[in-house]
Amino acid sequence: MDRRRASQLLAGYRQFLLGRPTLSSHEQSISGSYSKLNTWRPCCMFRVSVGTPQASNYLNLGKTYATKQRSFGSAATDIPRNPAFSKLNADDISYFRTILGERNVVEDEDRLSAANVDWMRKYQGSSKLLLLPKSSQEVSKILHHCNSRKLAVVPQGGNTGLVGGSVPVHDEVIINLALMDKIISLDKINGILVCEAGCILENLSSFLENEGFIMPLDLGAKGSCQIGGNISTNAGGLRFVRYGSLHGTILGLEVVLANGTILDMLGTLRKDNTGYDLKHLFIGSEGSLGIVTKVSVLTPPKLMSTNLAFLACKEFTSCQKLLLEAKRALGEVLSAFEFMDSHSMDLVLSHLDGVRSPLSSSLYNFYILIETTGSDETYDKTKLEAFLLRSMEEGLILDGVVAQDINQSSSFWRIREGIAEASVKVGAVYKYDLSLPIDQFYGIVEEMRNRLGEAATVVGYGHLGDGNLHLNIMTTRYDSDILAQIEPYVYEWTSKHKGSISAEHGLGLMKANKIHYSKSPETVQLMVDIKKLWWLSINFKANEVLTKKSQKVVVKEAAAVTRAYY
Repeated sequence: MDRRRASQLLAGYRQFLLGRPTLSSHEQSISGSYSKLNTWRPCCMFRVSVGTPQASNYLNLGKTYATKQRSFGSAATDIPRNPAFSKLNADDISYFRTILGERNVVEDEDRLSAANVDWMRKYQGSSKLLLLPKSSQEVSKILHHCNSRKLAVVPQGGNTGLVGGSVPVHDEVIINLALMDKIISLDKINGILVCEAGCILENLSSFLENEGFIMPLDLGAKGSCQIGGNISTNAGGLRFVRYGSLHGTILGLEVVLANGTILDMLGTLRKDNTGYDLKHLFIGSEGSLGIVTKVSVLTPPKLMSTNLAFLACKEFTSCQKLLLEAKRALGEVLSAFEFMDSHSMDLVLSHLDGVRSPLSSSLYNFYILIETTGSDETYDKTKLEAFLLRSMEEGLILDGVVAQDINQSSSFWRIREGIAEASVKVGAVYKYDLSLPIDQFYGIVEEMRNRLGEAATVVGYGHLGDGNLHLNIMTTRYDSDILAQIEPYVYEWTSKHKGSISAEHGLGLMKANKIHYSKSPETVQLMVDIKKLWWLSINFKANEVLTKKSQKVVVKEAAAVTRAYY
């Protein structure tokens, strides 16, 4: 969700996957002067490059680590293929061509190679078939056939995930929803959008902004991720502190079950208390219960006043206090509260071309981005400036600047959202997406630095406003000895401090057998029971099954509940 540059790379991947030409690279210059908090004078101009490479450039980035090497991304073991499931044959392919047409049944090795690998180049399947349905009915026919033939399938959308849930484990049939990208309707009075699940998040955002609304969800990967995948992973994003979880903004869903049944829950009512609200089972279920094909979402009005401040703090306790004071003083206009440590800042400045710090001094210990969004520009700006000056007087802020236009705002976000891109340029990256109490938020970062010493670079950043830490541990290459020092220690530490091992990335293959660190055996058993109930015949996410053993959840055949789209 912090991967705007990665989103541009994946846009090329999407065009390549669909067999379309890609755009050539380009640069956009961003310059201007800021409102400086301590001097209130303009500071220096700078440039930011935001190119979009050819798909072939993306596809050749880095090294691909095969299935048997997945232990480098997590402490998972090799996963044998379940012999109960059939293998694809010529009759299956002929049937799919009768319902999808020749063009949307893909056997081309290059396009399959792209679809079989996640964007981190860590997880790789061996699927021989990619299907591109254009409607819910086509998805239904695909699943009905696969169900009758015992063919394993894996849904896929933008393929921007970080935990190995959007690619096959073995030879599953890939069902990609990229062609299901129609906007069905928009209620301009209530702001209720109905669309297909393959719609790109950024396209929805652009459409809504032209109509006077915004998506309640904003991600760095919005140029490639699909709304169906966002829902299936319950993606959080940059606006979570303002608009909350998708559980609160999704009004209805259409879902195709494993046996091909189309489940119509596509309501547009704010209130409907007739029985179980089943859509919530599919939000965050990572595609394990069915394929989301349509969505109804409540979209907020577009507000005309947006302000963004880039701030520096000396101590993490200052960041904590600043968050509390921001909630009190900014209240109704606070829309984002993002965090980076000095190692994150240094990483971006060292590895991303054209990126410069908006602050004139050398590196500080911690950085905060505060965004406000409201309806009265003068009132909102005055309110923010008063809060910032008071915070500086109290010593919570050492330095800071306020963006004066949209280009400067983009440059601020470029720093925060460029951390993931910069990290992969170092070499091997071990990524952890943790949810922690605010008072324990940075503790694991310091623990891992002490634990690993000079063997790795450890950075911490994320959504401090909602307690979501992104812990990135970087080394020159993947190493089993390094991994043994990281896992299971990270998960044990998180569990000890009452956190979650997955805040917004999902479990996927990477953390499927780690769910017991965040959920009780009784809770997981209920998940197992629900999954069995929905699987009328188990062909769906066929190599991924939840089991319980010795009061812990272990992997049987593959992953637990895995990320399907995002």
